Amino acid sequence: MAKLYFNYSTMNAGKSTILLQASYNYRERGMDTLLLTADLDRRAGHGTIASRIGIASDSETYVPEDDLFARVAERLEERTLACIFVDEAQFLTKEQAWQLARVADDLGVPVMAFGLRVDFRGELFPGSATLLALADSLREIRTICHCGRKATMVIRQDENGRTLTDGEQVQIGGNETYVSLCRKHWREETRN
Repeated sequence: MAKLYFNYSTMNAGKSTILLQASYNYRERGMDTLLLTADLDRRAGHGTIASRIGIASDSETYVPEDDLFARVAERLEERTLACIFVDEAQFLTKEQAWQLARVADDLGVPVMAFGLRVDFRGELFPGSATLLALADSLREIRTICHCGRKATMVIRQDENGRTLTDGEQVQIGGNETYVSLCRKHWREETRN
């Protein structure tokens, strides 16, 4: 029976690295995979999943209006897929997370989603919230705060390194914008 997996963490934990390695393992054994990433994240280029350690792969992109169940069903008419990999899963809509659950349940293809759990304000992303509720298997990918504790939160900084506590939930960025922290240091930085 196929399952829906949600692998979550904060920034810089290696989610994309793990995704790319897992897809490579399938392909090395002659099994095809489908890679999906959010269209709005173009840090590595449009339709590219990249890891900060330097590995990358081409990917299809998704936007909020896409029916991911229909897309996977269409691909299955063309070829056999051993697994679906979704990067930046926090940007899925609630409906798309349900569509991925249907891919596992009704089409029998495992789905491995990778994404952030919370935003810089400490709030769940809609896609992450739904995946936390629906996934058959949850896996936290760990990274560390500057103090050595497990980082579970992230702060957003401006160009001068000042911590921001207001703004849109989605702002694409990397190490120049976001810093992963433990809850204690996040509370200190955000004055919560």
